[in-house]
Amino acid sequence: MSTQIAVTTSGPLVRPATQASFPGIMRGEFLKIRRIFWPMLALLTAGFLISFLLNAQATGGDLRHAPLTFFYNSLESNMVIVRILAGILLLVLTSFTIGREYQYGTIRILLARGAGRVQLLCAKLVILALIALALLALFTLLTMLLTCVRVLTIAGNLGALSALTPTFWANSGIDLLTVMLSMGATILMAAAMNALGRSLTFGLSVSLIWFPVDNIGTVVMNALTKLTHNAFWINTTAYFLGPLLNRLPSMLLPAAARNGFESFGTEPLVVVSGSHALWVIGVYALVFLAIALVPTWKRDVKE
Repeated sequence: MSTQIAVTTSGPLVRPATQASFPGIMRGEFLKIRRIFWPMLALLTAGFLISFLLNAQATGGDLRHAPLTFFYNSLESNMVIVRILAGILLLVLTSFTIGREYQYGTIRILLARGAGRVQLLCAKLVILALIALALLALFTLLTMLLTCVRVLTIAGNLGALSALTPTFWANSGIDLLTVMLSMGATILMAAAMNALGRSLTFGLSVSLIWFPVDNIGTVVMNALTKLTHNAFWINTTAYFLGPLLNRLPSMLLPAAARNGFESFGTEPLVVVSGSHALWVIGVYALVFLAIALVPTWKRDVKE
């Protein structure tokens, strides 16, 4: 004899919905890129140390004659290296974080686990921004430490640090701010290219050539100006993202306040104010963010 028990319910069976948490998504994103992050960080550090040593040989004698200029040059030249090398690292990380998900179809698994498309993209951008800030803090401290070692090697003591003025620290803060803006624009540009192309190959390729093409563009515009005798071409360089980011520190500081503080890299072929540079960079950032968000929000991942 068997006994059968029937259980009836008054309504449809409701399964508990899974909802991915934002911090959990961020942690998952870092775990996915950590295998390439640590080797690339090691390469970045090695490149920075080599550049620091080369720069030390080039400017070793300035400390005794103009200590303040020595510190300005040390800070700016090393921050340029950080901006370039960290920018390449962030381009690669952003492409792997966004483009690889589409190329290999793993984004469907993440969405099936309860993550929203826009939520997922925002988590990726936040973790990349945190990595950028950590890199900036790390290499700023490393620059300060190595500069102190240089001072001890040249002078035998740290007395030259007394030459640092409140203006120096204010200008240094502006320089670090410009590096942060450059990192932010870099992340958003790479995110836009990868979200638009939905391919690691496309996103990484376009991201890596963006700034070289942008900088070489000033040479092309200069040649067109000489050929056509029309200033329109050089005026357009005031809206090129790469040259604006290169020279942003100098644009934000009046010449009288810099005391030797000069930025490096290709510059616009016309005079550009700091406010103009900031709003142009801001427009680029908003456009890149829109290009990243709208396709992510509107386009189905099965396309």
